[in-house]
Amino acid sequence: MDPSLRERFNAAWSEGLYRAVREDLERRLSCRVPFRVAETPLFFPADFRERFARAANEIVAQLSDPRWIASQEEAVPKAYAAPRRPALPQVAQVDFAIVREKDGSLGPRLVELQGFPSLYGFQILLSDVWTEHLAAIDGMPDAWRIFFGGFERARAMGLIRDTLLHGHDPEQVILLDLDPDTQKTYPDFRATHRWWGVEPVCLTSIRREGQKLYREKDGRRIPVKRVFQRVVFDELERTKLPRTFDFHEDLEVEWAPHPAWYFLWSKRSMLSLDHWAVPKTRLVSAGVPKDLSHHVLKPLYSFAGGGVKVDPTAADVAEIPAADRDKWILQEKVEYAPAFKSVHGDPVKAEVRMMFVRPDGQPRMTLLMSLLRLSRGKMMGVNFNKDLDWVGASVGVWPA
Repeated sequence: MDPSLRERFNAAWSEGLYRAVREDLERRLSCRVPFRVAETPLFFPADFRERFARAANEIVAQLSDPRWIASQEEAVPKAYAAPRRPALPQVAQVDFAIVREKDGSLGPRLVELQGFPSLYGFQILLSDVWTEHLAAIDGMPDAWRIFFGGFERARAMGLIRDTLLHGHDPEQVILLDLDPDTQKTYPDFRATHRWWGVEPVCLTSIRREGQKLYREKDGRRIPVKRVFQRVVFDELERTKLPRTFDFHEDLEVEWAPHPAWYFLWSKRSMLSLDHWAVPKTRLVSAGVPKDLSHHVLKPLYSFAGGGVKVDPTAADVAEIPAADRDKWILQEKVEYAPAFKSVHGDPVKAEVRMMFVRPDGQPRMTLLMSLLRLSRGKMMGVNFNKDLDWVGASVGVWPA
């Protein structure tokens, strides 16, 4: 990362600064943030941005090829094969580990794909907070950027608005999830409502008449014209919650994204992608190597790292029923490189999520922004970073 900015930031850092950032963030959200926010942003130099953006755009271009999409249709369960699926999703995420390349530079390695929403609203708010506090540090730039492709803030916010609303009244667009108030992503739901007027609604509260969906608010029945789809389907299947519709039905609503993209663009995609930043990946059903030390075992469709075995054993593989082995992958293990050092001198690793949007009618996905997760544990995720500092949610920034 940018060494001069890192040196200046670390020299000025204090517990008071970090506390002020957290308090400012929660004050603006008017809620507690239930996940860990890291003590620092990351400072992206130009060559780093260009390398990661190029890799993400090239991978999404492969995913967007109609021939490739047609070859993946078997991935979509009938329960989620609703009609009128658009040619591409409205949102997508490409998650890269930061690794050390042979020439010593920092480069990307794909660890996850999602044709699914991420924390667009929360990331913008977190970036706002960090960049305002950065501008107050002596010797640091007073203006910062977070958007790729030369997007200015107003244009980027408008692009997300168009992606979410597609011209509809925000009251008739819902952010759909399971019991939204209890989700760890609730701060993003607050930010999404604040920025674009879209409210979170629980799946169980949706009402139906024929093929039309409605929600109730303040004693009024409001038609649902468009659904910002945030339901994680493995969570839905575990909970068995009652609902008035099924995701495969021909309903008079617009999906953003359509349920099928959760399966079409996923870890499963890594089996057939051909790119230097994509680690070798195979289905467990295709055979298991004798030496598992260079592999990670992952379920195809789990969310937020659920079920992942970082150091799998033969016993772990043996526990998978034969009928389910086509739902698990063995992925070449990625060696995360230290991206920077904390004020205590501890090496910190990072994962960069490249976040794409596409308003309906646009022919291609647009890389807009990033989301970062910092780690000092063996791998990313809460379970590997318990009781550690300088880990958690972060943002990538660079001087304007």
